[in-house]
Amino acid sequence: MANKLHSETSPYLRQHQHNPVEWYPWGEEALGKARSENKLLIVSIGYSACHWCHVMERESFEDESVAAVMNEHFVSIKVDREERPDIDQVYMLAVQLMTGQGGWPLNCICLPDGRPIYGGTYFRPEDWKNVLLQLASMWRDTPEVAFDYAERLTAGIQQSEQLPVNRIPERYSVEDLNAIVTPWKRQFDKVEGGYTRTPKFPLPNNWLFLLRYAVATDDRETLDHVHFTLRKIACGGIYDHVGGGFARYSVDGRWHIPHFEKMLYDNAQLVSLYAEAWQQQGDPLYKRVVTETLEWVKRELTGPDGRFYCALDADSEGVEGKFYTFHRSEIEQVLGADAELFCAYFGVTETGNWEEEEINVLKADMDADRFAQEAGFTADEWETYLREAKRRLLEYRSQRVRPGLDDKLLASWNGLMLKAFLDAYRVFDSAEYLDAAKANASFIRRFLYADDGSLLHQPAANGKVLPAFLDDYAFCIDAFATLYEATFEEEWIYEAKRLLDMALERFYEEDQKVFYYTADTAEQLIARKQEIMDNVIPSSTSAIARQLNRLGLFFDHPPYRAVAAQLLANVAPQLPKYGSAYSNWAILLLEEVVPCSEIVLTGPGWLGMRRVVDIRYIPNKIILGGTKGTLPLLTNRIANDKTQAYVCRNKTCSLPVYSEQELVELLIN
Repeated sequence: MANKLHSETSPYLRQHQHNPVEWYPWGEEALGKARSENKLLIVSIGYSACHWCHVMERESFEDESVAAVMNEHFVSIKVDREERPDIDQVYMLAVQLMTGQGGWPLNCICLPDGRPIYGGTYFRPEDWKNVLLQLASMWRDTPEVAFDYAERLTAGIQQSEQLPVNRIPERYSVEDLNAIVTPWKRQFDKVEGGYTRTPKFPLPNNWLFLLRYAVATDDRETLDHVHFTLRKIACGGIYDHVGGGFARYSVDGRWHIPHFEKMLYDNAQLVSLYAEAWQQQGDPLYKRVVTETLEWVKRELTGPDGRFYCALDADSEGVEGKFYTFHRSEIEQVLGADAELFCAYFGVTETGNWEEEEINVLKADMDADRFAQEAGFTADEWETYLREAKRRLLEYRSQRVRPGLDDKLLASWNGLMLKAFLDAYRVFDSAEYLDAAKANASFIRRFLYADDGSLLHQPAANGKVLPAFLDDYAFCIDAFATLYEATFEEEWIYEAKRLLDMALERFYEEDQKVFYYTADTAEQLIARKQEIMDNVIPSSTSAIARQLNRLGLFFDHPPYRAVAAQLLANVAPQLPKYGSAYSNWAILLLEEVVPCSEIVLTGPGWLGMRRVVDIRYIPNKIILGGTKGTLPLLTNRIANDKTQAYVCRNKTCSLPVYSEQELVELLIN
């Protein structure tokens, strides 16, 4: 019989509905049962695409003897970390404080009131049973020990990441940026790209900052390493060369063997990064990656109404990576005479380049395109050859059992991918990308809004209404503002402003000068946390701070920028200590040091003028205009009978210019 997870909408929770463990979803039913029966809680957190979550389920949660221990002594709660990042945030911090590390699956043992007393990540079955039996015995015989530890640990959770309110400096300088990047460079892996650590994560926001910093400061060493890293990632097995899209990370130090799960948020940020890198240095590899990845998103992660789904699992048929790997004989069967060149290009061997599995994960050398020259192809012919070979292999691969799809719909991740399509549209001028972005924006407004106009974290279903978190607001605001810049349809910039005002009202505490991750009306957990440090996804606080700065310029509204300035001042002393964990904050600092270009393009020829802007690398800019508008910078600057452009910096605007060549001269001076 199904347990209490049978009516949940999360694929991850539903995966556990037939476990012998008497799982509950997070909620008052489970918490009330723990209190009334005076039982400890097991809070077990994971997500659908998590390989080791599946392993622990198979080994422990499907085992009758393990389930018997859990059911007798505990109330067991299953949490999807992507559905409830607020819960994950609290208990991840608890495990990190207890053990010095974290990850998923995340398993926390808590008092009936939710305060943690023990935790860890993956446990082998016998270890898990032993831990649970010892904790049950302690709770029965010496509960005061548990209460004492819970009190001290909860205090640590509540006090973590609290920063003092610092004085806002009169100005920031290039020296402040150099102080962040100089120690950061010591981590660069000069052989394989990225950092000298294994496993290797792409961390797109890191390279976005370093790209912008390197160009702004003319740091050739850093710029070269950024492009070296991006090429290594794009050539590695972490990138799906047949179907497009990136896996989360590589388990080795060469970007070769991935952890095969594919996440919407990784791919959204990497599309934006590679589009910007192409804009700065037009490497055909970057365009290929963007094109193929967005084709994959449209094919495999896009649903009705333009919605974007969360992820694809790493496993299929119980084997990690089985869907994505090839024996050489398969490639020869599919490609025939074209197989030899293809196999040479992607390092495919008879015995397999993934030695422990004796199978091949496609991976190209950085100079692999030399095969095109040696074989007599032109650049266009080579692109056609690769595209056709990949198409044939993709068709063959599509007949396999597919990895599971996590079809959750999260506002934050949809916002990230919406922006990615817009970034690609602006750089590559592809109308289909704009169409996809508009469809998704309409989906967000139709399905991810509450009756009062506030955001939802995911669509309401089965009576469950989950209000949005701060990152949902930040990334949707960013997406809507970017959609305005792509279309000059003012409804989107005003919608971004409305959501920003709502975020200030519900998440910002004026006295403490902090944004909390949860709204003041949200469910109260054992701690209301901030999210300061950037991770694979930028932190919600750094993301909202950048939007305060940006919309402060669009609307000429100093109070927005004042809040952002205070947030940056509070965090700034931390940046030199660990730059890669504050990369989005570092972008905000860079935007303070390098003046923003406020570009106004009006009249019937505005689109042609904007294309002149978009082919140039000007990362710190806002762009506005069209044939009508009410934004402050448009006042007295719209003439419907003629096209004109202005460039403003530091509250000073140029005289209007009327030709594309004159605009180019304004932009480069």
